[in-house]
Amino acid sequence: MLLEKTLSEIGDLDRDAMKKAQIRLDSLIKPPGSLGILEEIAVQLAGITRNPRPQIGEKAVIIMAGDHGVVEEGVSVAPQEVTAQMLPAFIEGVAGIGVLAKHAGARIIVVDVGVASTVDFPGVLQKKVKAGAGNIAKGPAMSREEAVKALEVGIQVAQEEIGRGASLLATGDMGIGNTTPSSAILAALGGYTAEEVAGRGTLVNDRVMEVKIWAINHALKINKPNREDGIDVLAKVGGLEIAGLAGVILGAAARRVPVLIDGFITTAAALAACKIQPKARNYIIASHLSGEQGHRLMLEELGLAPVINLNMRLGEGTGAALTMHLVEAAAKIIREMASFDEAGVSDLDEDKILS
Repeated sequence: MLLEKTLSEIGDLDRDAMKKAQIRLDSLIKPPGSLGILEEIAVQLAGITRNPRPQIGEKAVIIMAGDHGVVEEGVSVAPQEVTAQMLPAFIEGVAGIGVLAKHAGARIIVVDVGVASTVDFPGVLQKKVKAGAGNIAKGPAMSREEAVKALEVGIQVAQEEIGRGASLLATGDMGIGNTTPSSAILAALGGYTAEEVAGRGTLVNDRVMEVKIWAINHALKINKPNREDGIDVLAKVGGLEIAGLAGVILGAAARRVPVLIDGFITTAAALAACKIQPKARNYIIASHLSGEQGHRLMLEELGLAPVINLNMRLGEGTGAALTMHLVEAAAKIIREMASFDEAGVSDLDEDKILS
């Protein structure tokens, strides 16, 4: 089975490459550590790629799209048909992610893994597992078998893009109502209450917020997701696009390619992916801190620090696309910046500096 094979292929970071990268960084014409998180990213890239001087080549943003039956409870002010309506704007490059992916020099891959309606727009990959997830306030989002299929869609798409030359992936989402299942995933895996994890999502007013909290609580109560089983959590309170994104993360990790997570939805996918295979965390870079309540808790659960904080909460992969340039910059620093010896500059004497 593809999922089992992929999980078995996810290994540890290359510590020798990381050590060599750190030595190289400390020899460059700058005070040690003075480029902060860029240096941390460079060392992580070395461990991921097994190359002390990592290089970023082609880039791809993978957007998974799916609908959610829980919208019938009134958890979103946006109508469900917006999910399908937005996909052409992604492909045509006029949505937020279209503009920012183009700015990053990345291609966009849009995948229908679970949109409720028929999507026949040219350029959208047809990988539908089923037409929308179930209403988690009334029962499971999907069967375990469907969750595995959605995970494998993500694995396949990620590895196809890597086969085409992508050396850096970013994850994006589209699915009206998907902050509700994402909140439920965080509550299930982190042991939080609905009140702690539920955010405003898109233009949510106080009344809708009350409904959202009720839906999350009810989903957890009736579905009883097993917090020790990431697939069970995805199946019972998740969504098809969230499972697909978890698959993208696992697929990238198995091929030793770094993957940028975006905001609340893609980080929910990362939580599930890392529950399924903890080593996947090594291959993830957290792009930004979302303005959505609960995202900080997700990152704390993963032990990841966001690279940027612009108070964004659009989703779609916009924060991840913006951060691609910074990941490239980290790789360029270690590859192109000169050492003290190479530049003929006197090395910094730390003892003298501290005296």
